[in-house]
Amino acid sequence: MGNSFGSLFRVTSFGESHGGAVGVIVDGCPSNIDIDLDAVQHELTRRRPGQSHITTPRKEPDQLEVLSGIFKGKTLGTPIAMMVRNQDANPKAYDHLKAVFRPSHADYTYQEKFGIRNWQGGGRSSARETIARVAAGAIAKQVLTQIAPIEILAYVIQIHQIRAHVDSDAVQAADIEANIVRCPDPAIAKEMITRIEVARKEGDSVGGVIACVCRGVPAGWGEPVFDKIKADLSKAMMSLPASMGIEMGSGFAGVEMTGKAHNDAFYMDDDGQVRTKTNFSGGTQGGITNGEPILFRTAFKPTATIFSTQDTVTEDKKNTTLAAKGRHDPCVLPRAVPIVEAMAALVLLDHALRHQARKGGS
Repeated sequence: MGNSFGSLFRVTSFGESHGGAVGVIVDGCPSNIDIDLDAVQHELTRRRPGQSHITTPRKEPDQLEVLSGIFKGKTLGTPIAMMVRNQDANPKAYDHLKAVFRPSHADYTYQEKFGIRNWQGGGRSSARETIARVAAGAIAKQVLTQIAPIEILAYVIQIHQIRAHVDSDAVQAADIEANIVRCPDPAIAKEMITRIEVARKEGDSVGGVIACVCRGVPAGWGEPVFDKIKADLSKAMMSLPASMGIEMGSGFAGVEMTGKAHNDAFYMDDDGQVRTKTNFSGGTQGGITNGEPILFRTAFKPTATIFSTQDTVTEDKKNTTLAAKGRHDPCVLPRAVPIVEAMAALVLLDHALRHQARKGGS
């Protein structure tokens, strides 16, 4: 019922923001794959709250616990169960929200759909649910390296009106992790950090754009017509909390180009591989990977929780006002970078396994 993602490599997340734990069940992972649990923990640490002064002050170690599916460092081919216990939950901080809907949150819509909601930190709709995605995505990344030399890098290219111009062919992981906003342009990163600091001081928030490049993806992955790889990537990114849009390759800028300028001409490289001279298609054509880097950008709205008085309504449909309390990110993007990478990895591995199945396991 909307809590699972993927076809052959399928993940199901569980847990709530201020409940006992958040976790994931990974089903369909191939057996006998070496898994570095320290690498999984590293990805969770990149996502965890309290990692810098521009993120939420909630202090969570986000320590991984593996319950099943991995034995002596290798996958068993059985369901992998992983979870992270909530250590710094503070449900009482949300008592004032028992009967009030927060603007631009899922409070009202969850109430309308289920007739009940967990008002403690948003419950299931909280971005803390993304722990499950990051843990599963870290497994997917490691399995992908057994198939092809794939590298997935996401990074911040825009915060509010501050934009960075980054060469996706040249960006490296070290450049991204060199600053707390995860923008590989150090000069622009400083401006971004200052803008987030200003938003925090004003009790406000800002949004932005995360770019992602997936290198080394072989040609031929994708399942037309409804399961195009760009369609599944779009679903993956639009399923993320606070995401508002995705564009592949040239994206919306492509509408300002002519077909002659936009077409990616083919050529044979020195290794006898089919390549394209440009990559306006963003690494896919007809919903199938073409061997070029997959390029996409995802827009995230400003954090919905702001520390200013806003108009809203109560559960019994009466007008009121609300001044938010609690611990929240003034900008979600720095912590969303590993989440974008994780979701891209889940899509790519699922399509890799589907492609292998179509080819008879080769």
